[in-house]
Amino acid sequence: MNTQDTFKFAETHEWADLETDDLVWVGISNHAQEALGDVMFFQAPKLGQQVKQGEAIAVIESVKAASDIHAPVSGEIIALNEEVDASPEIVNENPYGVWLFKIKPTSQSDLASELDQLMDLDKYSTTAGA
Repeated sequence: MNTQDTFKFAETHEWADLETDDLVWVGISNHAQEALGDVMFFQAPKLGQQVKQGEAIAVIESVKAASDIHAPVSGEIIALNEEVDASPEIVNENPYGVWLFKIKPTSQSDLASELDQLMDLDKYSTTAGA
């Protein structure tokens, strides 16, 4: 797993990490987990689900609120993090070290374009006030 310096961020506070396996690993930002507070539940997308960039595909709940998780890129959900399902609070402990699900991009050319639409850490930090 890369570091948050190489992640791309959506305005909706998800991070996307393109890994060497050509999959995009997805999690939530530190800003998002701080705003949510103690995470209590994660409703994952379905394995095999086709998703489009920006689409609400999952829900994360805390003692304060529930928040949609949006797909940072288009593709197919091919893996879910079972640790998060069993212990959703681990998201609070290490938001940049805990992925929620993995997306197999629809195509490499679409992926490049979609990643370009996301923010790097510096821009995200300024935008999110993180």
